[in-house]
Formats: sequence, structure tokens, C-alpha cells
Amino acid sequence: MEEKNFSMLCDFYEFTMSNGYFKNGFYKQNVYFDVFFRKVPDNGGFAIAAGLEQVIDYIKNLRFGDSDIEFLRSKKIFDEDFLTYLKNFKFTGDIYAVPEGTPVFPNEPIMTVKAPAIEAQLIETFVLLTFNHQTLIATKANRIVRSAQGRAVIEFGSRRAQGVSGAVDGARAAYIGGCVGTACTLTDKLYGVPAGGTMAHSWIQMFDNEYDAFKAYCELYPDNPTLLVDTYNTLKSGVPNAIKVFKEVLLPKGKTEFSIRLDSGDISYLSKKARKMLDDAGLHNCKITASNALDEYLIRDLMMQGAKIDTFGVGERLITSSSSPVFGGVYKLVAVENEGGEIVPKIKVSENTAKITNPHFKKVYRYYDNESGKALADELCVYDEVVDSSKPHTIFDPNASWKTKTLTDFTAKELLVPIFKNGKCVYESPSIQEIARFCKAQIELLWDEVKRFENPHTYYVDLSKKLYDIKNILLNVYGV
Repeated sequence: MEEKNFSMLCDFYEFTMSNGYFKNGFYKQNVYFDVFFRKVPDNGGFAIAAGLEQVIDYIKNLRFGDSDIEFLRSKKIFDEDFLTYLKNFKFTGDIYAVPEGTPVFPNEPIMTVKAPAIEAQLIETFVLLTFNHQTLIATKANRIVRSAQGRAVIEFGSRRAQGVSGAVDGARAAYIGGCVGTACTLTDKLYGVPAGGTMAHSWIQMFDNEYDAFKAYCELYPDNPTLLVDTYNTLKSGVPNAIKVFKEVLLPKGKTEFSIRLDSGDISYLSKKARKMLDDAGLHNCKITASNALDEYLIRDLMMQGAKIDTFGVGERLITSSSSPVFGGVYKLVAVENEGGEIVPKIKVSENTAKITNPHFKKVYRYYDNESGKALADELCVYDEVVDSSKPHTIFDPNASWKTKTLTDFTAKELLVPIFKNGKCVYESPSIQEIARFCKAQIELLWDEVKRFENPHTYYVDLSKKLYDIKNILLNVYGV
């Protein structure tokens, strides 16, 4: 089987439009596209940007081989000069993006692409599928992690993921969102996300009895084993057999780190009963892990009920974000350069006002209150605007221009950083551990009200006065 070339992972109309750009002479014209989204999954207050490292790898390896050219030629609709252009294709543009792990909000650019028209058009599909998927899973993972109130959460979802990349890259995104590890071995090999696991019920069923299964496992893996105690009867056999093996096999070896796992039944009730049994046996250090179709709401309820759980293993509802399985990121043209190099703003209008785009080549500022350190608002500005934190700065709600707020004691930070310049990568991707730490630190800068699960406070994403006026001019031009 031929090796997959992700340069062809592209909606077919990207090729037909690019062929048209080539025939009409647009292929040398620089254009600007924004990647953004309109709604946070699960009606949450924010999302977490993820997937940039995979986009960088894709851009670096973007090429069309002989078999790709022959495949397109077989369609009998593409100009031969265009196919020759593709054969020599190389990305030469600029890309700006927010670092992975950054909390992001609707209608602000997560990424901006400046490139010749064909180059910018052909990367749309891969950029969107990568950001949409990993941002979705990182966002869901963070909701689940926050519901656990400091207890560890491990991603357990590979077998329920939607395809290979759904499992492997999804586990990577879950780690960015705050999970401490994954069950997916390949994600550990490729990205360094710590992989681990316990055992399946089949391990216990292979032995004549539960005690022998536990004993054999602890003898093989005496360093921090976790025993699955619900194969037969959690409280009558599972926990007592685990206690017996811990005392007979591990404690004489000086091993004091071990756990049990609950995977069925009333997790709250069983965890409390198991905790008492373990404590009565003097195994106060034994941890309790819980799994079985968990999500942020079930975990929150378990915490409210006083469940005695130290670690959560979360599978299908995390890796598929089953309660809100689509992240609606879009890729929209916002400006073109004319022959004189002038940047001309472009807008998409719609009777659905939520789909009206914010035009122009933009930068995004995030403003922080110097007293509390918390993020106050984001502001979309035209690329040549500069905000001076030493002077008062007035922002206003673009949906209600009479609402203004003047910032005084604040710090302004640009969110979009250069990733590619003239086709060359100028960004060094952090390690996955650095990204996860950065994400955690950035979320701590959000107000608690923005982090609520239900009816979160709407974080302000404003337009500068200059950008607001440009948008209104374009709306008037197109009769809106």
C-alpha cells in the first residue's frame, strides 16, 4: 500500500479553485485567511487551542508526488501548467497562531495565514481538521479535569476513538487539557505523553480465581500496581483479595504504592465502602481509581457525594467529546493584497448575523488587570495598530458600541505569534509537558465566572474602533 501523503488530504474544491486561480492569474497574489470558531463546545466559557505542532509538520512536508499529479491528471479537468505548478509546490507564506494551550474565545483568530492564493487555499482542510479535533478534545479534557477538583484524570479512550488519529492525537490533546496520562502507547512513543494502565477483566478470568490473578500481577509488577476489583463481587471478593495480596506480596518487599480500580456499579457507594475496608486493614496509602463512562458532570456529582476517589480514568466521553462532538472552526478570507502591495479588507456577509466575518489582517491583544493578574478582555485590531499599556485604553462592545470600558492599570499581550515567515518555520514547538504547564497557568488567569459549566460569563472579545469602522463601511457597501 502506498504511503499516505497528507498533501492530498484536501477537499476537492480546493484543487478546482486553485486551478481557477492559476488560470486567472491569482496564484501569485497574497491573501489572508483567519481560522476562528463561533461557539464553545458544551456551551462553555472558553476553548483551548491545540494542534499547532501537527500543522507545522504538515506545512514542512507539503508536496505533491508523481502519483498525486497522475491522480489529478486522471480527472481530466486540470490545466497541465497548473499540474506542473503543483509538482514544484512549496509553501512560501507566513503563518501566525496562538501557542497551543492558550484559552481562546469565539470570533477571534486562532491562526492567520498570509500566502499566495493557491498555497493558502490548499492547506485549509488539514488546518481545520487538526485544530478542530485537538481543540475540541483539549477543551473537553479540561472541563473534566476541573470537575475532578485536583484528582488525577487519565485518558482511557483509544478503543472508542473515531479512528487512529482520533485516538493518538486525541490523547495528546487531552494531555494539553490537563490529563496526567493516557492508555495509548503510541501517543507516549510519538509525543511523550505518559502511558500507563491497569488490567482488564480478562486477566482475572484467565486464572482459576481472583486471588491468584491479583497475586500473579503484583509479583510481575510490584511497583505501583492497580488491581481491578469488580470482576465478580467488588466488596465480597475483589477488595478483600486485593488487601490480602497487598499485605502478602507487596508490603514485605517494602512496596507501599498500589491501587484498586472500580469500573462498574455505584461508584460513590463502592468507593466509600472500599475506602473504609482499606483503612481498617491499615492500607491508608492505597489509592482508588474509578472508570466507566465518566464525564465532567458525573465526576462533579461524585465529588459532591463525597466519593473516595483519587484518580479518574475517562474514556469515550472524553476522546469523542460525545456531549458536544463537533468543534466548528472555520477558515475565512479576510483580506487580499493588490498589485501595489496594499492590504484590502474583505468580508463575508450573511442574513445570519453570526456568520458575518471580521475583515482585515488583524492582531489580537489580550488585556490583563495588573492588580489581580486576571484576563479582562481580548481586542481585535488592524495589523498596524499598537496598544500602549502605559496609557489609558478604551475598548467597546462591537455588538453595543455605546458600552465602553477604559483600562488604566493593565498589561497588553499579543496572542498571535509568528510560526512561518516566507515559508520557513521560525517557531520552536515546546515539549508536550511545557504546553500542558502553559495551559494550566493560562487558565488560572481566567475569572472563575468564565470557567463555570452552566451559564458562564461571556468573556469580552472586542473590535478596535478602527476595525469596527472598517467593518461597518464594508457592510454598508454590501447593503447590510
